[in-house]
Amino acid sequence: MVDFVAPDTETLVTELARRIGQALEKNIAAHGWTSLAVSGGSTPKPLFKQLSTLALPWQEVVITLVDERWLDPSDAASNEQLVRRYLLQDQAAAASFVGLKNSSPTAAEGEAQCEREQARVPRPFTVLLLGMGTDGHTASLFPGSPQLAAATDMTSGKTCMAVTPPHAPHERMTLTLPALLDAQEIILHITGSGKKAVLAKARAKGKAEEMPIRFVLRQQQRPVTVYWAP
Repeated sequence: MVDFVAPDTETLVTELARRIGQALEKNIAAHGWTSLAVSGGSTPKPLFKQLSTLALPWQEVVITLVDERWLDPSDAASNEQLVRRYLLQDQAAAASFVGLKNSSPTAAEGEAQCEREQARVPRPFTVLLLGMGTDGHTASLFPGSPQLAAATDMTSGKTCMAVTPPHAPHERMTLTLPALLDAQEIILHITGSGKKAVLAKARAKGKAEEMPIRFVLRQQQRPVTVYWAP
């Protein structure tokens, strides 16, 4: 079962952009700031485009990523490049951005700087936007990753962690599970019948390590709203 079912992706994007915009605006009115953590991939591109056109006080918004490939931001596979190309445009060009990639040679060597940079992002996140892979991964919490247990340890005290995916290319930096859950709203944004089937499997019985999205879906700390369209 999903929480918001749209007849098509255009309707989904319109509704999701409206909800995120309202949440950001409400938090700015209450606190004078707001923060948005987003995922990469192809699914959020239309959403990013629509968000960028909203008439919000974007200068009070800080945007960050839930994970990143350890690549230069100029690389086409960089999530930072995706955000800069599709979200930090138009009205949203006034927002601040705090990435996960830094100048360290490896993600493991970059963890300490990542922690310092992430301390600049207001917490809890106003909205945290997640995606989900066909293997049940979310952010860079991959099944079979050597770092999965540490990255999902709620007592680690860590915000960022270097991750080596067992099958996907490139070393990654991911927000840890406690950092992901430090959000007022968590939204899972998926499309297509394949992802709907993966979600159904993730909501069934089984070890969380087999489909790490289960760590998010099963926790009781923050509600998760799923947005889906065919």
